[in-house]
Amino acid sequence: MKLGRVSRIVQILTTLQSGNNHSVDELAKLASVSRRTVFRDLKELGAIGVPYRFDTRTGGYGIDPKFFLPPIDLNLPEALSLLLLVHKGRNYLPMPFKNSALLAGLKVENNLPVKIREYCNTSLRKITVRPNAHSSMDSLDKNFSKLQEAIRKERNVELGYHSLYEGKDITTTLCPYHLMYNNRAWYVIGESSLHKSIRTFNLTRIRELEVLNRRFINVKDFDIYEYLGRAWSMIPEGKIYHVKLRFAPKVAKNVAEVQWHGTQKTMFNADGSLFAQFRVDGLGEISWWILGYGDQVEVLAPMALRKRVATTARRMLELNKSD
Repeated sequence: MKLGRVSRIVQILTTLQSGNNHSVDELAKLASVSRRTVFRDLKELGAIGVPYRFDTRTGGYGIDPKFFLPPIDLNLPEALSLLLLVHKGRNYLPMPFKNSALLAGLKVENNLPVKIREYCNTSLRKITVRPNAHSSMDSLDKNFSKLQEAIRKERNVELGYHSLYEGKDITTTLCPYHLMYNNRAWYVIGESSLHKSIRTFNLTRIRELEVLNRRFINVKDFDIYEYLGRAWSMIPEGKIYHVKLRFAPKVAKNVAEVQWHGTQKTMFNADGSLFAQFRVDGLGEISWWILGYGDQVEVLAPMALRKRVATTARRMLELNKSD
């Protein structure tokens, strides 16, 4: 059975602490994940200070057996970062079980040394996070809880769903694979019996949700990163395009300072404008991002994207023209 992310990382950590070196293939087999996922987990272990090493002689990874994770004894930055997430970030990123997160944070805060607690309280009073607009949270806890349990137990669910794409209410049996927050809303991704393909469903548009007793049949080793691939945001369309854009000097620095996509390459021109290029799967999502920059961006390639943006812009002009 596949482990959750935290359990998987802990398992890799304890395995590497055994005193023997283990190859990526061995770790992938142990955790029932891909090599790519193992490399991501190793990178995360390194980021939190776990001193793993690669032995060129054996071709495996290992950790000094004397290394151990310290007990819960938070220093100032650790305590502040945790309480910042609980007290401020939980409204910035609409998380399920927000009240539970607050209660957990208060328990941690109550057990901090007095000086660290006072330091955090003083600092937090001077920090503000303005929340972005996001979907309704009214039914998030209930739907999230049911779907998370269905994913964990590999159970099918029956959805009553209002589909914007189809313009009507639909009913489908879903094999839920993954929950994801993106573009101000929570989504569940899974195999839909109605569409006979992997589809994405917004949790706020779920009208009815029932967890069934039937388990997944021939469940695939679903990897969210492989599924998303080079999609601009979250909907791969099955065709890669080499997108080339020119941004006017007014917005050039604003665009360049953000990593919008993993394939992004940028170069400033002599006049202060910016040449940006991406290799993306599909044109639908990126076209709406481009339109957000209005007359400050020109589509250089591909021609299909240039025509799509121009067509939408003409429709906007027609819709908003003065009489």
